[in-house]
Amino acid sequence: MSTPELTVERYAGVADDQRILLLHGPLTIETSTHFERAVRSESADTMILDFTDVPYIDSVGLGSLVTTYVSHQKTGRCLVLTGVKPRVRKILEITNVQKFFMTFETTWEAVEALANTGTA
Repeated sequence: MSTPELTVERYAGVADDQRILLLHGPLTIETSTHFERAVRSESADTMILDFTDVPYIDSVGLGSLVTTYVSHQKTGRCLVLTGVKPRVRKILEITNVQKFFMTFETTWEAVEALANTGTA
């Protein structure tokens, strides 16, 4: 059986120093290194991670997400999650990790909210 892959599409956000990363595939032990590399290659002040196409996350993927959050916080940058599916949201809630992230149903909602708060 083949291992599911994670692909990352990158887009400029509406604001000058905003990036949107669309993730396609699971965030797991097999894909976490690729995820971390993709995130590290971006230096925008605000990063929106679109989880619409992320069907599940395992403990290693969760660790990568938390590491990404900590890295952004230490450098004064903002990390936002959008489109988080119920299965992934449940993992974030059970582990109490959801409290670290601003989350929105859609990327557009995040872009609008960030623009209104001046975070974008």
